[in-house]
Amino acid sequence: MTDTATATHGVTISEAAASKVKSLLEQEGRDDLRLRLAVQPGGCSGLIYQLYFDERTLDGDAIRDFDGVEVVVDRMSVPYLDGASIDFSDTIEKQGFTIDNPNAQSSCACGDSFA
Repeated sequence: MTDTATATHGVTISEAAASKVKSLLEQEGRDDLRLRLAVQPGGCSGLIYQLYFDERTLDGDAIRDFDGVEVVVDRMSVPYLDGASIDFSDTIEKQGFTIDNPNAQSSCACGDSFA
């Protein structure tokens, strides 16, 4: 008997970010894409974030649905991202998605990396 339960993760997404994701997907005319958040080796502290749309589902993915917006985290990234939140800023100073991660021990000037 196979386990069909999908793993979950501790990442959350703000209403502003979820709304922006929905509007981007509507512009693309796609309903098969998920928002994938991952950490990859690199950056000045050893890890960098990746945030992108993905149509694939990988073995071991953890998925949470936020009012129709699926946020996917791969199995290896889950422990590094537990408690992280995705937000969207649209101000004069900054526009774009931001990731607040309580697991980040330090950051560098680029703001993308953590140890």
